Amino acid sequence: MTSQTPVRPLPAAPATGQRPRPARWIWAWTALGACTILGILLVLIGYLVSGLAGGSVDWKEILTSGTWSPTHAAFGGLAMIYGSGLVCLLALAMAVPVSWAAAIALNEYLPPHLARPLRTSVELLAAVPSIVYGLIGIMAIRPLVSTLGAVPGGDSLLAAAIVLAVMITPTVVAVSVDALKAVPDRYRESAYALGLTRQEVVRAAVLPRARPAMRTGVLLGLARALGEAIAVYLVIGRADGRLPTTPGEFVDSLFQPGQTLTTKLAGPESMLAGTSGPHFAALCALGVVLLAAVAAATVLGTRADHASARDERLPVPRTTFTALRIQRDRVATALRLAALLLPTALLIAMLALLAARGTAAFDPGFWLSESVGSSGGGVRNQISGTLLFVVGTATAALPLGFAAGILLGVYGSSRLIRTLNVLTVVIGGVPTILLGLAGFVVLSTAMGWGKSWLAGVIVLVPVVVPVVALATAARIRGMPPELTESAKALGLTQAQYLRSVVVPYAWPATITGLLLGLARAAGETAPLLFTATVFSGAPGLPGGIVESPVQALPTHVFNLSQDSGDPQAVTQAWSSALVLVVITALLLTAAVVLRNRLEGKRWTSS
Repeated sequence: MTSQTPVRPLPAAPATGQRPRPARWIWAWTALGACTILGILLVLIGYLVSGLAGGSVDWKEILTSGTWSPTHAAFGGLAMIYGSGLVCLLALAMAVPVSWAAAIALNEYLPPHLARPLRTSVELLAAVPSIVYGLIGIMAIRPLVSTLGAVPGGDSLLAAAIVLAVMITPTVVAVSVDALKAVPDRYRESAYALGLTRQEVVRAAVLPRARPAMRTGVLLGLARALGEAIAVYLVIGRADGRLPTTPGEFVDSLFQPGQTLTTKLAGPESMLAGTSGPHFAALCALGVVLLAAVAAATVLGTRADHASARDERLPVPRTTFTALRIQRDRVATALRLAALLLPTALLIAMLALLAARGTAAFDPGFWLSESVGSSGGGVRNQISGTLLFVVGTATAALPLGFAAGILLGVYGSSRLIRTLNVLTVVIGGVPTILLGLAGFVVLSTAMGWGKSWLAGVIVLVPVVVPVVALATAARIRGMPPELTESAKALGLTQAQYLRSVVVPYAWPATITGLLLGLARAAGETAPLLFTATVFSGAPGLPGGIVESPVQALPTHVFNLSQDSGDPQAVTQAWSSALVLVVITALLLTAAVVLRNRLEGKRWTSS
């Protein structure tokens, strides 16, 4: 009798047919994404440099003189620089304390099930198109300033600053909440173990680590305020050459009309100056000053964020124990929760105002009929034009932004890619008025397209590509390292790794970035005014490319809001604005639903 030794069965060999297919095309794709980022920047810089070369520019006069008179060949930009700086500083002074207090309340005081919907409601303010902010500024902020300053009209630097403060609040809140969330809980636990109150824990243990990144949010909000054109254009009055010389004149100037760099570029002079000569060169010089200011704010914000990420030192608590600790804690809690209610109340008030003034939008006939005359009928053609821009921009921006995001996320440690990442952030902060002017000169004038829907799509692509690329790169950088290690253990080539692991993993964030970028593009007005849209007379869908304009909701609202003395035009503007907000809200809702569905699926593919 022989005994048999049990034999342990060998594991089944992996099926070779399941290995990822070669994907050499991915290198050309990612290179195309990088070239897109560089190409956008080169076109923009080339437009400004060629404009400067077309006429002599006296930089000393641009930066130090307040006299702007093209008929006398006087091109001093100091009054515009003063206007831009003043309204941005006032906006930051109003927005930053409220935003920081609201962010602290969201992250440190409220439970997650309450904080999540409140944060979403605050972030919805960021998706409201800028033309809607301008319309609300005309109807609500201008009368308020007129009453406060006892001045007629209310067009003023202060009105522009209030509108900008509301616009940048969601940006500062969102970045600040992320900064507070990044502080490890062990710092809070250690501080509570010492017997500190909540207000003392926030001040001594949380803010020292989160403050650098919170300053980043302020700088990004500053870049947003510097680049805004249309909302400011509608409430600032556009008066040249006003510079105060005494403290009394400075206070008085807050309630008087003024001018900023963006409103000067968005005005009719950009169309009348032609494409060469000293007038056009002076406008390009203002564009260079504006682009340099936005780039400086963006780069400083990025550097501050990186610096805060490297600082791992434990902060030293600095707390003074007094008999009023409990009372001070209660006061701080009340103030921070009140600050959180302010942006939420702004969103509710804004939606209520739109619903009350735009009642025509509740009639299906308003959506399905064409506009009649200057302020009658519906907005069918404007809706179809807006959707054409959204679909065309998405088709071009998705592959380019996705490829650039993969390159930034996977190879972000190299110096060249870090530079490309900074350039992507800078392009994301470029004022859209500069994109519109570049499109007008290159596409509409030099190439002879005139007003063309395709030119509008092309100038909107740079608005969306950075959002898609940065969202994709952020997702890849957060990918668990074991996924990369498993791919390498299986012997995948780098191209197979990108196609089968990185691309499926990054896809949910890419969709979110695309729809967020499209929500912003759908509300853009300045680029389309110069390149693609007319107020009336265009068909719902174009029949060609050259001299084929369309109508769009943002420019329709902008044109109607210029005639604020006509009640019919005002009602039409409010109703069109409500339609635009509904379309934007649908895009954001689709972003959330798609992201949740993709997050729940298996993210790897063969």
